[in-house]
Amino acid sequence: MENNKIAVGLDIGTTKIVAMIGRKNEYDKIEVVGTGKAKSLGVKRGVVSNITQTIQSIQQAVDEAESVSGLQIDEVVVGIAGQHIRSLHHSDYITRNNADEVINENDIEDLVNQVHKLVMLPGEEIIHVLPQEFKVDSQADIKEPIGMYGGRLEANFHVVVGQVSSIRNIGRCVKSAGLGLSEITLEPLASASAVLSQEEKEAGVALIDIGGGTTDLAIFKDGIIRHTAVIPFGGNVITDDIKEGCSIIEKQAELLKIKFGSAWPGENKETEIVSIPGLRGREPKEITLKNLSKIIHARVQEIIEHVYLEIKNYGHETAKGKLIAGIVLTGGGSQLKHLRQLVEYITGMDARIGFPNEHLAGDSDEILSSPSYATAVGLLMVGLEKGFKEEDLENEVEETIEDNQDEVKPIVETKQKPKKKSFFEKFAEGLKDFLDNAE
Repeated sequence: MENNKIAVGLDIGTTKIVAMIGRKNEYDKIEVVGTGKAKSLGVKRGVVSNITQTIQSIQQAVDEAESVSGLQIDEVVVGIAGQHIRSLHHSDYITRNNADEVINENDIEDLVNQVHKLVMLPGEEIIHVLPQEFKVDSQADIKEPIGMYGGRLEANFHVVVGQVSSIRNIGRCVKSAGLGLSEITLEPLASASAVLSQEEKEAGVALIDIGGGTTDLAIFKDGIIRHTAVIPFGGNVITDDIKEGCSIIEKQAELLKIKFGSAWPGENKETEIVSIPGLRGREPKEITLKNLSKIIHARVQEIIEHVYLEIKNYGHETAKGKLIAGIVLTGGGSQLKHLRQLVEYITGMDARIGFPNEHLAGDSDEILSSPSYATAVGLLMVGLEKGFKEEDLENEVEETIEDNQDEVKPIVETKQKPKKKSFFEKFAEGLKDFLDNAE
């Protein structure tokens, strides 16, 4: 079989850990050959809080994916998220020694290295620096300055910052589970690959990924990532509110949210009641759906307003920052009934639910096209772009794996030229290098 490239995406979330093995078919669509899912016990708000439990959950998800696919997993593409990730904008410049020579890649590298020297808060480290628009002397809004003449080179940067300890803990969990780190990337970017079209990224779009512990935001404009943010609230706080408000246990609260929950309280009548079985022979509890939706609505409104504030900080209403494609909602929390309508009502922007099924083969399991699997599909796509061979996943050819890794190194080195690398490639390389150096 010609298309024998296999990749593995590992989504370490607050609610669940998903391992997804896949390859591309003859139509360039992703054929998922095995999926494993485990309850995430050691992760809170996207950050590892219990190393042992996280390792066990990763192993459980990987074992399930291996048994379904019949393949041995050695390397994975891992996503990082969590409230410790933040971004900032920074402008910097260099004065060139010889303005009679054209600007080359070394000049851009000098400028990027200068930004890397910025002083961060204690325990934080710059993970990645991405140049956006350049300015050469007095000429602004230049996307590619290489080959131009000029004495002063200036640029606006999107700088992504994270906590050293949090990133190293993710790496340790993966390696302790007996897996190699093939690639590491920011989860909102993986989700964006799975659910956004290139046209949306060009026109301007805000991706809102509502997970269990956090809500991630990624804003794209002119095909470039412009802003990222993590709001430390997700679907779990909605469940907690239902648990407290209705005096029921967490399992019942989660079921209520999924089966009967709505973000719009106006649709339910006072007479609509659901009965919850009592604990240990106690009387059953009767809860009105109107009261349930009021509890959900209050918390969802808070989350959306937090996100909308971040979008407004980006300056989405200005002519330069206008997000023509509106908002795309994804993640498990986006499946809440009437959420899209509430988002449109609060923000005044068009919204749709983002499904990753566009990239999946037609005969894929229907559950994989759910928004809750968007990040896992996106991570799998990152891995397939890099490309593994199916034989690399079989444990009897460990030497072949090492040889392949050696072969990859010069390829990665040739990608150091800023003009030839996509943002995704730069980001993945930067994070992987950072993790390797941190160890």
